[in-house]
Amino acid sequence: MENQDHLAYFKSPIGVIELTGSMDGISSLIFIDEEKTSELVDLPVLIEGMAQIEEYFLGKRKHFDLKLDIHGTEFQRKVWNKLMEIPYSQTISYLQLAKRIGNVKAIRAVGTANGRNPLSIIIPCHRVIGSNGDLTGYGGGLWRKEWLLKHESQSGTMNYELEFPPNS
Repeated sequence: MENQDHLAYFKSPIGVIELTGSMDGISSLIFIDEEKTSELVDLPVLIEGMAQIEEYFLGKRKHFDLKLDIHGTEFQRKVWNKLMEIPYSQTISYLQLAKRIGNVKAIRAVGTANGRNPLSIIIPCHRVIGSNGDLTGYGGGLWRKEWLLKHESQSGTMNYELEFPPNS
C-alpha cells in the first residue's frame, strides 16, 4: 500500500469533521462546513481516529491515543506538545502557555502556533483562552470552542441540545 493521504469524515454534534491520514498517522482533523460522507475507509489509523473521536463526543474518552503525523516548525511542535499536556476539562491562558514553553515574550507566536494546530480536539487548542477568561480564537468558530469546553466540563453528560449552526 502506498503511503498516500486518505480522507475520512465524521459527523459530530457540532459539524462534520475531516480527518486526513496515511500509514504514518493522522495529520489533520478539521471542521468543515459542508456535508460529506466517507467512502469505504480502510486505513486503520483513520478507523481508530474516528472511533476515538466518537468516544470523545459520547463522553467516554478524555485522552487520545493515536498515531500522529504532525507537520510544523520546531516551535509549533513545541507549542502543540504543551497543548497535549492540558488536562481534560481545564483551560489555560495564552500567557500561561508561553510560560510553559519557557518564553513569556513569545505570547503572540504561541497564539499563532495554537491557531495553526492541524489536529483540533486531538491537540486541544480549544482549552486555551484569553488571560481575562474570554474565549478567543478558534479555527472551527468560537461557538464550537464554547461547546467543546462545556462538553468537557460536564464530563460527557452533554445532551447535544446546542444548535448547529447556532443562531446569531
